[in-house]
Parts: sequence; structure tokens; C-alpha cells
Amino acid sequence: MITKSAQKAYRQNVKRRAKNLNAKRALKDILKKYKKLVSAGDIKAAQAELPKVYKTLDKAAKENLIKKNKASRLKSRMTKLIAKKAK
Repeated sequence: MITKSAQKAYRQNVKRRAKNLNAKRALKDILKKYKKLVSAGDIKAAQAELPKVYKTLDKAAKENLIKKNKASRLKSRMTKLIAKKAK
């Protein structure tokens, strides 16, 4: 027999895991969408998408989905991508 506290901990774990997986998927999706816009040469749309990318990365770092440095590094790389294409 499992204790009540262990059952509750398991339920919490399942909920949190589902939430984290959804958030990580959303993060990956927005990064892919942005990269696709840049590689297609749609600079205006990519520039419009950049604030959403920043917001998503900052929120992911705040919620400890990714580390703060990773968020910062990805923001830098996304900005460099668009600057490179804009030339």
C-alpha cells in the first residue's frame, strides 16, 4: 500500500511533467517557426516574430525550463541570424 502523501506526490509529478513538456514543445515550436522565417528570407515577418521569441525564452528561463544563460545565448543567436540575413 502506498501512502497518501506518496499518491499526492505522484499526482503532482504527473501534472508538472505534462505542463513542462507542453511548455518545452511550445518553446521548440516558436524557435523552429522563427528559424524557418529567417531561412526563407522573410525578414519583416521574422523581425515581427523576434519579440515573441524573446518573451518565450525569458518566460522559460523564469520558470526554470531552461537556464538563464541558455535563454540569453539563444536570444543572441536568433538576433545574429536575422542580422546575417538582413545584409
